[in-house]
Amino acid sequence: MPGYGSGGSGGNGNASAVTRSTLRQQIADALRDEVLAGRMQPGQEFTVKEIADQYGVSATPVREALVDLSAQGLLDSDQHRGFKVHRFTFDDFRTMVETRSLIVDAIFGHVARSRPAPPAPQAMLSVRRRAEEAARAARCGDLDILIGYDLRFWRELGALVANRYLCDFLHRLRVQAWVFSVPFLRLDPELPARLWGGHQDIVEAVARGDAAGVRAEIRAYDDHALVWAERMEQRERQARREG
Repeated sequence: MPGYGSGGSGGNGNASAVTRSTLRQQIADALRDEVLAGRMQPGQEFTVKEIADQYGVSATPVREALVDLSAQGLLDSDQHRGFKVHRFTFDDFRTMVETRSLIVDAIFGHVARSRPAPPAPQAMLSVRRRAEEAARAARCGDLDILIGYDLRFWRELGALVANRYLCDFLHRLRVQAWVFSVPFLRLDPELPARLWGGHQDIVEAVARGDAAGVRAEIRAYDDHALVWAERMEQRERQARREG
């Protein structure tokens, strides 16, 4: 993937550090997108040099980006063999869903008890757009578009009601859940039927200030995810028996 410069040292040490930091983030974002798209498969191994050559950059920002992704649970590192894409299990996925459900329930439980006013209509505009695009992509079975809008939707929605640390943690869980799901979804001939697209229902409940309604919609979303995981796991067991 061309387009990333090496960031040269130049005469300004601070500028060089900023450039390298930006490059590090760009590489991490690009690799995360590769994993989310399923182009880098669970268990796939690679070295810093291979990624540096692929992007045409020096090893330092690549190594830093890979360490960042390892810290986010997306990669595993081995001192002698390099890195590989982490392989999440069905139990991992169920734990992700359970964890985010507990956190979201606590957030909106607090919202209900404190009874704040609904977000201003202007604050909801971007979230509504994300919801509409995500729901449309789910109906069409366009997985790549759905993932991008879904992650943006939840991040912007969370920013309306939760602090930055919770938003970051929930975002990381959602990325991991998508990384687990994508390889299975890519192979599903009934993909649109498997995708959840209730984003707009959640937006309407938030706009009404209906915290209980939001929690109910999110529980339905989590139940959908768990039913899907159970179906996929049964299919995997069946394939192993037949194999």
